[in-house]
Amino acid sequence: MKILLIHQYFLEEDDPGGSRWNEITKTWTDQGHSVTVLAGMIHANGSEKRTEYKKKYFVKKQQGNVTVWRCHVSESYNLNFLGRLWGYFSFMFSSLWAGLVKINGKFDVVIVTSPPLFVGFSGYVLSRVKRLPFLFEVRDLWPESAIDTGVLKNKMIIKLAYWFENFIYRKASLINVLTPAFYNTLRDKKNIPEDKLIFIPNAADFSLSDNLLETFNRDKFREEHRLNGHFVITYVGAHGVANHLEQILDAGKQLEDTPVLFLLIGQGMEKKRLQQLALDMKVTNVRFLDSVPKQEVFKYILASEMGASVLKRVDTFKTVYSNKTFDYMACKKPILMAIDGVSRELVETAGAGCYVEPENTAEYSRIIREYLLQPERLVKEGESGFAYAKQNFDRQVLALRYVDFIQQKVVKNGSLKNAVVQ
Repeated sequence: MKILLIHQYFLEEDDPGGSRWNEITKTWTDQGHSVTVLAGMIHANGSEKRTEYKKKYFVKKQQGNVTVWRCHVSESYNLNFLGRLWGYFSFMFSSLWAGLVKINGKFDVVIVTSPPLFVGFSGYVLSRVKRLPFLFEVRDLWPESAIDTGVLKNKMIIKLAYWFENFIYRKASLINVLTPAFYNTLRDKKNIPEDKLIFIPNAADFSLSDNLLETFNRDKFREEHRLNGHFVITYVGAHGVANHLEQILDAGKQLEDTPVLFLLIGQGMEKKRLQQLALDMKVTNVRFLDSVPKQEVFKYILASEMGASVLKRVDTFKTVYSNKTFDYMACKKPILMAIDGVSRELVETAGAGCYVEPENTAEYSRIIREYLLQPERLVKEGESGFAYAKQNFDRQVLALRYVDFIQQKVVKNGSLKNAVVQ
């Protein structure tokens, strides 16, 4: 099968961190499928364009067996909300142009993964022009998440965003959602027919963890990175408004009389402000690290006692799974889950850690102190989470299930008339 994927934040080969879609496309191409990606030139956390992309609108690259077209994103993306909004629209236009003019050959399906929501327009137009079925993936409920975090306030833009969301949902042949709460919301509140919905969630990447669990020298790594003597709780991910990492600083301040050390690994628009806030608060047990390659991320997790999943306390985030939760599970680390809803249910069902109410400093302190007194829980809950993820959230298994859904529901069994909804 020949697949066209539109993903603004598809990572470069040497980008720090790890991307679910980079791993999915590798699995697909290893199985003999052909994948072409339309991707942006700026990282999700707002880094500047690489030198190789300066003054260029399109660059074709090969990442393993995946063909990637890097498309223009306005560098105003880094400035403010309006700049980021224009960054979204600039990619929408550039990816559409690349799909219409730059890419040759036929495809069997076009897949769009969001956010940002606006890339759905590129996918829809390309599906009509090239007469392809159109699959839309919902990684985050937008615009709800932007509204709840206070990022999106303009009533006209909100109204437009809801109209556009409804338009894309109607035009998509198939919609994949990443959590059961998304599934229920689209079915019950947004009136999406259930036969149009599939559920392929976030998942754990065991390709790195299985090897590292056997070969990693934890004691040496902890010594080299000044972690000895600490009870290390690692957070890996974005440092943005939605994450509200101030709660980690507050928790750190409350736990200064303990050996607890919080490691915050990643980038984001809020990072510099958080670093200054930590200095102003004189927090001594929170350490900021820049993003690192995924193999290094796994080493930091393995060198820790726990992993933290953290978001702002808003209702919309009760519907999401945190990506890094599954990496913590793959590394046999219990999770400090500061996200209510389906993420809390996941950890409690798996016996993989403990829920702490988001932004509740007293609860952070109480729960972490309990772990300090019960170290046996770390091993028990880490093993339990690993076993649960192996059974239910193996990324390679889910990637193959995903492509099977596409072949059965969209490409093979659906006529083009049904695939492109009128």
